[in-house]
Parts: sequence; structure tokens; C-alpha cells
Amino acid sequence: MLDLKYIISNKNEVIKKLSTRNFNIAIIEEIFEDAQKRNELIHNLETLQAKRNKLSEQIGINKRNKQDCSELLQQVAEVKEQIEKIDEEADTLVKKVNTLLYQIPNLPYDEVPVGRDEDDNVVLKEHPNLGRGLVKGVLPHYEIATKLDIVDFVRSVKLASTRFVLYKNDGAKLVRSLASFMLDTHIANGYKELMPAHLVNSNMLYGTGQLPKFAEDLFKMQGNDLWLIPTAEVPVTNYYYDEILDLSKPKKFVAYTKCFRSEAGSSGKDTKGLIRQHEFHKVELVKITSEKDAMKEWELMVNDAKSILELLEIPYREMMLSTGDIGFSSAKTIDLELWIPSEQRYRETSSISICRDFQGRRAKIRYRDENGHTKYAYTMNGSGLAIDRVVAAILENYQNPDGSITIPKVLVPYMGKEVIK
Repeated sequence: MLDLKYIISNKNEVIKKLSTRNFNIAIIEEIFEDAQKRNELIHNLETLQAKRNKLSEQIGINKRNKQDCSELLQQVAEVKEQIEKIDEEADTLVKKVNTLLYQIPNLPYDEVPVGRDEDDNVVLKEHPNLGRGLVKGVLPHYEIATKLDIVDFVRSVKLASTRFVLYKNDGAKLVRSLASFMLDTHIANGYKELMPAHLVNSNMLYGTGQLPKFAEDLFKMQGNDLWLIPTAEVPVTNYYYDEILDLSKPKKFVAYTKCFRSEAGSSGKDTKGLIRQHEFHKVELVKITSEKDAMKEWELMVNDAKSILELLEIPYREMMLSTGDIGFSSAKTIDLELWIPSEQRYRETSSISICRDFQGRRAKIRYRDENGHTKYAYTMNGSGLAIDRVVAAILENYQNPDGSITIPKVLVPYMGKEVIK
């Protein structure tokens, strides 16, 4: 959430930056007008409170002098009624402004490229020579997985619906191995492991920015204030919800969870295979830091996510997302996209975002700076990595002419074999 005082004091800058995010800036004008109305109400309230105090003082004098107070008491009652009315109006305005504030996305950093959508994202660097390079001429991952009997796409539809998948045999072991490998690697880099529940309440989703805007992308439990998590970012970032922390050192967490998304509005896109599922596996990185440590820690997080692809020796590229493509809570995002040979294109497997104090303010996560002042924490998150897309990339990039799959060297100790066949 943006700071209301900042919006009021920097209205033109806020409008300029939000206009690059395809955001309806009329909301800012509305907030500005409502804030001015509230200021007028507060001024009127203070005037009435001063009048009430004066009347009360006079009543005290009259009582001591045994003079009639009936008229003064009537005036006090009228002033009290006016104060209550103004209090109610001000409270209504505050609630309205807060509702509007929850709808406003984060402000992008100045260096984020201005653009309308993903077509305006900027390639920062490509790493095409890892492993076997930019492989061509292989079976799509969903075909080879079916031949090897390691993923059952047909029965998963029977068990649930489309866009669910059932891993089996070495497919299930590959998912488990990837999760363990990623967790072990990130823990060795100083992250602390959490294993959160897959359900959270609404406050947590407001805290990280999924609610209220993206309710249709979520799965909600019927009859309960509980939602399936779209990413471990939600429970892990909110681990310190409404707390004041010691952030002399950054808090660094890694978590492996299932993630659940309704994928509303994506009908017809990527319906084959493992690319876009309603339920998927992901290792998530989250950091909570002071303002001064934030950018350095975000750059380290980008490197930590990249290291997984380099260790797996899968070609990838780094993309800086444009203002029209960054996520709602993000101020700056780098995507890591891995090579999918059957499509002859790169596919996103990690978005590493820095959110400034946007989530810290929403989730009331605070810290005291070196001067003892209470400030909102800076947060950042990124996939480290999205496992299902890595499985797809391994099945294609490491596919052999005889239909077997060579297991990446770093996964051999976890799989206990060198080839899936």
C-alpha cells in the first residue's frame, strides 16, 4: 500500500508513474479530493471541540456562581451532536480512502523500462551455452513423459479437472529431488527453511497484495475465511504480520509448497503439459529487510535464483519487466526464463521482485532504524524455482535419441540414478 501522505505531497509524480502501469489514475484524483474533504472536516471538528470546551468552562463558572446553565447545556448538546455527525462523516471518508488505497499498485523504480505489456520487457542477458545449448528436434515434455510413464495427464483430469497433473514413478521422484536440491542449495546460501500451511486467511492476502484485486485468481474454501495459497510468498512474508522486527540483519526464508491458482482469464493458453497448471510445485525465496539493505539483498536474491539454473545447466535468459508487466506489489522485477526446446522459446520460471515498503505497510511489518524511528519493512520475493517448468525443461533439454532422459549431474545424488528410461 502506498503512503497516503506521500500521495498527497507528490500527487503529480504518483500520477505520472501509475499512468505507466496501465492504472486508472482517476482513483488518485478521487483520493486527493476525499483527503481534502477530510481535512476540512477535521478543521471543523477542531473548531467545534474548542467551542465545546469554552462552553463547558463557562458552565463550570456559572455553576460555581449558582447561575442558570440551561441555555449553555443546550448549546453543548447541539455542539456534541455536530461533532458526532462530523466524526461519522470523517470515519466514512477514511474507510473509503483506505478501500481505494488497497486498489493502487506499487510505484515502479525509475530504472524500470516504461511499457504497456510483456512485449516491452527488456532482455538483460542470455545464457544459451549451458548444458547442451539451445536444443532442437526433441519430443515435447508431455509426450516423452507419457512414453516414460512418469506423468499421467489423463487420469489427473478424471481425479480433478483439466490443468491438474499426476506425477508417478521417476516423475514423482524428480519433483521431490528438485525440491530437495533447491532447498539444500538455498539453505547453504543462508536462507532459513519454513514449511507453512497451504491455507491462509484474508488478512494475509491483503498483506501481500493478492486481495482485493485478484480474488478471482484464487481458490477460496466454502464457508470459511480460508484461501489456498497462490504462492508461498503469502504465508512466508506474513510470518511477521503486525510485528516490529530487529532488521539489523535481513530475514531470509525459503519454502517449498504446492501453489494454487484459478488462472482466470487464461483460457486456451498453454493447456498442454506442465507449463500452466491450477496446482503446481514451487520453492519460494522471501527476504524482509531494512530500507538501506533492500536493493543489495534483492540483487543477491536474483543471483541465488540464477544459480539453480546454472547448476542444472539449463539455458536461460534474464528479463527486466516493463512498468506494464510488473506485478501489482512489485516496484521492480527480473524474470528468469528457461529454454523449452519443443517451443523454441524461453519460458518464465522465476520472477524476482522487490516491493519496497508496499507489503510491509499493508501487513504492518515494521522495524526500528539506527535512530530508533519505526519504519515499514522492505520485502522481496522470487521463485527459486517453479519446479514443474523445470521438470518440463529437463525432459526436453536432457532428452536422448533413444527416448531416455539424462539426469542433470547435481540431481544424481537425489535421484540415485543417472538416466530415466
